[in-house]
Amino acid sequence: MIQIQPERGLMESPSVLIVDDSSFIRSQITRVLEQMGAVVTQAEHGESAINITKSKQFDLVITDIEMPVMDGFQLCSRLKEDPHTRTTPVIILSSLDSDRDVDKGFQAGAAAYVSKAEAKNLLMETVQNVLNKSVFHRDQLILVVDDSDIIRSLAKAELEKAGFQVLTALTGKHALKLIKNHRPDLILSDINMPEMDGIEFCKALKKDPGLSAIPIIFMSTNDDRSIMRRMLHLGASAYLVKPFNLEQMVITVEKLLSDHFLLLLKEKERLDTERKMMLASITSLVFALEARDHYTRGHSESVAMLVTEMAKQMDMPQDNIELIGIAGRLHDLGKIGVPDSVLLKPGRLTDAEFDLIKQHPVTGATILGSIPSLEHALPAIRYHHERFDGNGYPERLKGTTIPLWARMMAVADTYDALTSDRPYRKGMSRDKALEIIISARSTQLCPECVDVFLGMINIFPENNYS
Repeated sequence: MIQIQPERGLMESPSVLIVDDSSFIRSQITRVLEQMGAVVTQAEHGESAINITKSKQFDLVITDIEMPVMDGFQLCSRLKEDPHTRTTPVIILSSLDSDRDVDKGFQAGAAAYVSKAEAKNLLMETVQNVLNKSVFHRDQLILVVDDSDIIRSLAKAELEKAGFQVLTALTGKHALKLIKNHRPDLILSDINMPEMDGIEFCKALKKDPGLSAIPIIFMSTNDDRSIMRRMLHLGASAYLVKPFNLEQMVITVEKLLSDHFLLLLKEKERLDTERKMMLASITSLVFALEARDHYTRGHSESVAMLVTEMAKQMDMPQDNIELIGIAGRLHDLGKIGVPDSVLLKPGRLTDAEFDLIKQHPVTGATILGSIPSLEHALPAIRYHHERFDGNGYPERLKGTTIPLWARMMAVADTYDALTSDRPYRKGMSRDKALEIIISARSTQLCPECVDVFLGMINIFPENNYS
């Protein structure tokens, strides 16, 4: 009797088809999967399962082998032959657990094979692993580059069967054109091709900082060890000698992507930790800065909130939205180097004093310049006081030569400065501040950014941004 213990961590609401001629087995597996949030459909044999998959897509199929009408091996083979279901992973769950049966299951295309005797301990873990792998594969784009129609076709079919997205190219030049619009997660390339061979293609990729990290597997009939070493020296991640087993190709792709993904994940975790520590330190500096002057207290947070909302209105990627918000919090950091006698002066500044103030964007960008994760935020900090008409500082940039994030920051900074109390005046009303913003459109402020800001302000209640 199978007794399966539920485990945590299943992907959210996966759709699972259970195929077994035993209603008791089906109900046991169904009960556990439903407790974990899965949506379960049942079939009593392979033919019934095939009919069900014609009208419904599943994230996973779990099937017995010994069933009437159509057994599990036949079912698995049929699913893998059909373009509609070939990417659906199949777990074979059977009391037939000899090496011959297991080999036959994998030859039919099964993603995993679990003995019913071990189902209590292994099935749910296997389900989790197979689903995670399936999701990972669906998110990966493989580019196959080969001038052979047969190789491209075979590689594409086998990779798609494993769940990957696949693009194909005839030559290295063709591949580079495709990559401009579709950045692959891994490239599988021949060496001997017309127009641009694999060696030149590899060199072109490695010269481009945005593409150099993509893993490359080279395929060739040449089994000369010196050629293999040369390709690995150029940056190849693996080398397959033709003719090769297609399953070997898929396993190599999976292994490289898995290792590459783990490296990227570790790097992301490192950068996230670095960023959190850095932000904690710099936030303390910002608080120290704003503690010097109660008139500007909270200004950085307000500007960050405004510019973040502008980025959302402009449909920027989430990473950019988060980073521009960080830039908003740090945009005035350079004022930490301005003396109190100048920063807190209630009256008009002298030319020399104003020159000191005008250095704060450069000072802020310099302080933050050594932090790699803030690289793309620096232009917004350095240039947020440039004017669209070219009369700003520190470099008198003009029009769209001013980075977009800096132009956005200028609008948010101007609005919050106008509506906040300062030593030399009381804060203006929202309507008066908006009048000034509109009047500065195309002179001090970028017209596109002003329009985005006005549209954003009109969406929200008055007390949100006043």
